[in-house]
Amino acid sequence: MVRRSACGKSLGVTPAELSAAKAAARPDAADRGCALAATRQLEVDRFRQYGVVTRAQLNAAGLRRHDIERLLRRRSLRQVHGRVYVDHTGPLSLDQRIWAAVLACAPAVICGPTLLSPDPTAPIIHIAVDASRRLTPPDGVRLHRVRGLDAMAQWRTEPPRMRREDAVLLQAGVAEDELEVVRLLTDAARTRTIGAARLRTAFPRHRRIHRRAFVGVLLDDLDAGVNSVLEWGYVERVERAHGLPAPTRQVARRTSGGKEFRDQEYLDLGVVIELDGRLNHDSWEAENRDAARDLADQAAGKVAVRLRWRQVFGTPCDTAAQLDRLLRRRGWQGQLRRCGPGCTLPAGTVE
Repeated sequence: MVRRSACGKSLGVTPAELSAAKAAARPDAADRGCALAATRQLEVDRFRQYGVVTRAQLNAAGLRRHDIERLLRRRSLRQVHGRVYVDHTGPLSLDQRIWAAVLACAPAVICGPTLLSPDPTAPIIHIAVDASRRLTPPDGVRLHRVRGLDAMAQWRTEPPRMRREDAVLLQAGVAEDELEVVRLLTDAARTRTIGAARLRTAFPRHRRIHRRAFVGVLLDDLDAGVNSVLEWGYVERVERAHGLPAPTRQVARRTSGGKEFRDQEYLDLGVVIELDGRLNHDSWEAENRDAARDLADQAAGKVAVRLRWRQVFGTPCDTAAQLDRLLRRRGWQGQLRRCGPGCTLPAGTVE
């Protein structure tokens, strides 16, 4: 029986034919056994690689140049990249495009959007190779040359891939601006598959990353409990820039509905600051849950302040001034300061 590939189509050559081709060059029984083993290995490779095979794998199974050319004429094989083939003539699936790219550039791993947010309609497959290599990527493949790739690669996965935490940091290194860096790292820190601890562990491997100092500070903030772009904006543009005291972040609290977290809380002053990003607080259920939390804070004698994107990124200086007045009424005795020449705080405020 002819083994079927992942796409369900036979290569068009039976194991007996492959074994005969191999045995023709090695007529003794031991070599015929080797030929059969090589044939079986080819079928295994085709199955795990979704029907994609290399010329080296075909050669190892006993197929010579004229055999491969015959399979191409029969349309049992189709060339994808150079010495990489697929065992059908229809459109390639995302898995087949990934395997074809990895095998064409081997040793290589998938990375970037192909790994972090795979999209079957994406025209480009992102592949990483060691920085010392010089090769031209095939059509539809974007090559990323990475120093120290071995420490970041998971070679035994199928297909080989970069560790997710390293892939996120590499994406952050080519981000258009700092807000995009914040989005990438905060999203990754919230996932169970990556988390802030893994990002911190991977960071020393990226000594040449763009904005490295900024990324290091952001990782410190993630360790301290910053969970979103909006929370980072509050910390950088409102709190630190204007000299406001640092609250306790991600304060856990038990309620009738279970365990909840407050974004920022001044425990000694009785002030809670919630940061509502549009993407995380735009549902009817979320708005009702937030209202219940605010009511619980008021009932406990605390002041609950809810800030949105405009207060943090649009008018951070005015927001800091109002929080200053609120915190002073609750007992804070610190000194507010101007964030820079364009700050809208009164001129007499400390620079």
